[in-house]
Amino acid sequence: MKLDILAFGAHPDDVEISAGGTLLKYISEGKKIGIVDLTKGELGTRGSAELRTEEAKKASALLSLSIRDNLNMEDGFFEINEENKRKIIVEIRKYQPEIVLANSIVDRHPDHGNAGKLVTDACFLAGLQKIETQFDGKTQEAYRPRLVLHYIQDYYIHPDIAVDVSAFTDEKIKVIQAYKSQFFDPQSSEPNTPISGEEFFDFLKGRMMTVGRPFGAKYAEGFTISRVLGVSDLFQLL
Repeated sequence: MKLDILAFGAHPDDVEISAGGTLLKYISEGKKIGIVDLTKGELGTRGSAELRTEEAKKASALLSLSIRDNLNMEDGFFEINEENKRKIIVEIRKYQPEIVLANSIVDRHPDHGNAGKLVTDACFLAGLQKIETQFDGKTQEAYRPRLVLHYIQDYYIHPDIAVDVSAFTDEKIKVIQAYKSQFFDPQSSEPNTPISGEEFFDFLKGRMMTVGRPFGAKYAEGFTISRVLGVSDLFQLL
């Protein structure tokens, strides 16, 4: 199945928190979207790998994703190495997305930066014909996505591109809340985390307002890019 957008996250919920509105926007326009989680988030302070897997299924249904895969890398300890790059290359060649979304290159959690670099490298390498990969017993064709964007996570990074998601913010929050174990629950006896406080969703909306304000959007999601974006006509930017 060919996808329009393939979003990678180091942990289940990474994509939804930072780019859920963007995915909802393009799914509403008929685009085919998928998510690939690198790990099951088994080292998370709250919940368990099994519970987060079930929560990811609920979030996927709310998003109406075309696919969701998990590469079962080791949470907290996956490395930027050939083995893991090849796993991601297989996914890229399998789904041939026009656009790839990836974790922030620099963030509070080291997995986020490692995932961002890993996916960036794999997107380039996936286009090299001399790198051979197999899927379902068949040799895959080389394929390189046209655009790789990094969503903004805990650390604020000035975005290079911002997407107006004002019409999808409430729906995005509902999707994120599918990960019930990770967020505020007055009945929970589990330890607090940076995202489990009652104020987290206020912070998230405030961040989206900050990103949207410069171009007049109530809520927006921001992305960074490591290359120059070129246009043949300046009026395409209007």
